Amino acid sequence: MDCAACTSGIDHCHGTLVVHPDGGYSECTDVECSGLDRVRHALIIDCQTVQGGCGCVDTDADESSDGLLRAS
Repeated sequence: MDCAACTSGIDHCHGTLVVHPDGGYSECTDVECSGLDRVRHALIIDCQTVQGGCGCVDTDADESSDGLLRAS
């Protein structure tokens, strides 16, 4: 099966963009990704949804008194 964006010549990435909101940066799961713009990625996730978690944020420090994480 051919990718429609590839066939059309549209600049895009097949990887997943992992956004680190508190770290102020993003990274892509595709090692050949040439740009981290959101518009190039069909799949975008928050780093805290990655299996095993992400070490960029100390979630204990970010919890409010009711045990819920603060919205960013």
